[in-house]
Amino acid sequence: MKYVDFGKTGLKVSRIAVGGYPFAGVNKAQGWDPYSDEGRKTAIHTIHTALDLGINYIDTAAGYGNGHSESIIGEVLKTRRDECFVASKVSYKGIDKRGVMESVEASLKRMQTEHIDVIQFHGGIYDNESYDHIVNGGLLEGLQELRQQGKVRLLGLTTEDAHSALNLCNTNLFDVVQVNYNIIYQAAALHLLDLTSEKGMGVAIMRPMTSGIFQRLMEYLSPNMAQHEDLYSLCLKFLLSDSRVHIINAGMRWPEEVERNVQLVDSYDPPLDIVNLPRMTVKIYETDDLRNGFVPSN
Repeated sequence: MKYVDFGKTGLKVSRIAVGGYPFAGVNKAQGWDPYSDEGRKTAIHTIHTALDLGINYIDTAAGYGNGHSESIIGEVLKTRRDECFVASKVSYKGIDKRGVMESVEASLKRMQTEHIDVIQFHGGIYDNESYDHIVNGGLLEGLQELRQQGKVRLLGLTTEDAHSALNLCNTNLFDVVQVNYNIIYQAAALHLLDLTSEKGMGVAIMRPMTSGIFQRLMEYLSPNMAQHEDLYSLCLKFLLSDSRVHIINAGMRWPEEVERNVQLVDSYDPPLDIVNLPRMTVKIYETDDLRNGFVPSN
């Protein structure tokens, strides 16, 4: 397994992490039900497999199945807590400082651990009201108190929309950000990832496989291509090629999915850094000319 520094957090993390949503989501068409006895056993086995293969980061949320995902993860942590870092989330909507702290305490109990390594505000799109509620409404203060008590180590936030998280990241009050970034949703590459790199924040990625949207789209646009496994690996390779990305949170239901992901991560050597990818037509033209021996005109 390949490991990287998680920004300036002091954590050395595996490039791929166990994403906890599948442990709370039912997919009957694929025979997946983590609420059944058999499904729960499989999920626990999957997490054990991940740790066995060197994955050392698990991400979940209190909101995943009203704590169901955390409870499954807790069955593993009770015997292997020192082998991994654990991240969870707390809502910021319709909740006050006390509610935030009580939510984290409940997460600790479900996961059978005395501390959470990364606690994140579970967010989608942050408006000015959200920013004020988090920073000035006591919510952030609640997490800071929990950190002082040793119950959480690092503070973070998650976001579906990179641009809306810029103000929160600019406060310098957060250690980690988890953002929706993938081969079809690349807004974070335009601004947020440069900011996090500058500040030394840890960067985790949500929806690395586009939550299946890319694959579903290709079923309609190019059915032959959609049948190839390359679509899956293409999504993962895109993120592995961006040096600003530290952790890729991948939802993995079965042990064989873990094995496939670990093999791909271990075998892939990025041919470029996405940081240097041209993102304007003029840059495409210029680099095309340079590749073909033409000197740019002044």
